[in-house]
Amino acid sequence: MGEGFKNWFATTSPVLKIFLFVVPLILVSGFASLLVRKGSNWALIYTLPTSSSSNTNLYAVKKPSLQAKERNSPVYLQSQEEVSMDGGSRKEALSNTAAIINSVSPPIVAQSSQDQPLNGKNEDIPNMSISENFNSTTSNMKENELTNPPLKPRRRRIGTNLDRLEEGLRKARIAIREAMNGSQLQDPDYIPDGPIYKNAKAFHRSYLEMEKQFKIFVYREGEIPLFHDGPCMLLYTMEGQFINKMEDNKKFRTHNPEKAHVFYLPYSVTRIVQYIWVKGTPMKRLGGVVLDYVNVIAEKHPYWNRSLGADHFMLSCHDWGPATSFFVPDLVKHSIRALCNANTSERFNPMKDVSIPEISLKSSRLEGLIGGPSPSQRTILAFFAGGNHGFVRAILFEHWEKKDPDIRVHNYLPRGVSYYDLMRQSKYCLCPSGYEVASPRIVEALYNGCVPVLISKSYVPPFSDVLNWKTFAVIVSLEEIPNLKKILMAIPDRQYIRMQKRVVQVRRHFELHVTPKRFDVFHMILHSIWLRRLNVRVSNGRREVLD
Repeated sequence: MGEGFKNWFATTSPVLKIFLFVVPLILVSGFASLLVRKGSNWALIYTLPTSSSSNTNLYAVKKPSLQAKERNSPVYLQSQEEVSMDGGSRKEALSNTAAIINSVSPPIVAQSSQDQPLNGKNEDIPNMSISENFNSTTSNMKENELTNPPLKPRRRRIGTNLDRLEEGLRKARIAIREAMNGSQLQDPDYIPDGPIYKNAKAFHRSYLEMEKQFKIFVYREGEIPLFHDGPCMLLYTMEGQFINKMEDNKKFRTHNPEKAHVFYLPYSVTRIVQYIWVKGTPMKRLGGVVLDYVNVIAEKHPYWNRSLGADHFMLSCHDWGPATSFFVPDLVKHSIRALCNANTSERFNPMKDVSIPEISLKSSRLEGLIGGPSPSQRTILAFFAGGNHGFVRAILFEHWEKKDPDIRVHNYLPRGVSYYDLMRQSKYCLCPSGYEVASPRIVEALYNGCVPVLISKSYVPPFSDVLNWKTFAVIVSLEEIPNLKKILMAIPDRQYIRMQKRVVQVRRHFELHVTPKRFDVFHMILHSIWLRRLNVRVSNGRREVLD
């Protein structure tokens, strides 16, 4: 059979040989053409750059069989955005992209890009899949330019923990605004009401929102005694009490920083002064401790640099608390500083910082410190006893020390005379600034049912964001000190009685308990910090102060 074929092939004419080769070739080509016609008219290649170029090209190669209508359709996209996402999210996004585009065109072969911020900017926005970019780009095209418009995919938002925290704060802001003119909320313990509040309903809703979601992370760095501890008695009681109560708190403290709205720097300025400062040495040594501590936090954790400290806070009742913070520029400029020494002339910013009450206690118990007789049993018009230091007290002593039996101003009291008994016999208790603007006499007056008379300059009273101090206290300027008696005598008895009742109502917000109670001073400090956090929107590398 083989020899016969060879002989036949050798004797066949060249024309016939060519015919025998060409015919099968034509048949195979025709069959292949039919298979291609049943397939796609497009061959697409989707590539992402591996360089720093910001453009992503989607190339389409057209086949000659396309109609003119199809040739006028958009056949390639240039993306102006690159999406930053992790490997798993990118893989899933590419899968979703293929599924969406397959509904109107053939599959896309994609190569992953390097992670880059959107538009090359360091903006904190939720991660988006490539399918969202595809959909948002094509949605801007005219309808008559799209032959087969893509199906609109379900919006897919990849949120971070910070995104979820900010969303919760956004909802809280809306709820507080709506509560301003809404109905009064119910509460099993206490319902804020009356003129002592700037807006009782808004405050109550804000407080409830704080209880529902506010979380605080306490940095673990630092050791006792400078960190995680503080004095719990006498003039700087509030500093140590807050540190200890925050360390043990189970409701507001979180051990997961990803769930925290704010971050607490638990250092005690009082302890730093006590253990490090040497008389005659410059303040720089104390400020260096705070600066070093913040640097350790910033290097070890990402949260300080993320917001430049805008969601961080410190707390101090020592007079030098503000001064030590000046050594950390971002701490003064961005962070929340909870200070007893709330002096606007020393860069205290009421929009960002928190004024807290100065409380001086000899023990951790309030028994015997709260109470007092009714207004009708108070026979002394005004009372003050204390050291003659600071420029405000110098004016007070000049005009009123031993000048009038109705205005009892003492440079300390004689032995055997009870300070608290005199407060309880007085209608008004004078609270002049000393070396610094804050004074523990404000809280002492409230505890004893005595209407406080604030005499200071550049002082922001505690919790002024919520409380209307003019309804339960008398505020006197330095220039009015010579007319002090005239001012107090001009207040009608009925108005004084109303003010005294408001003092009794408001003092719950200044009471310091061994175990914190709702609406007490510990929670009011937290609420003031909560309000400052509501006023700021934080994203990675950016902070925005809300109007």
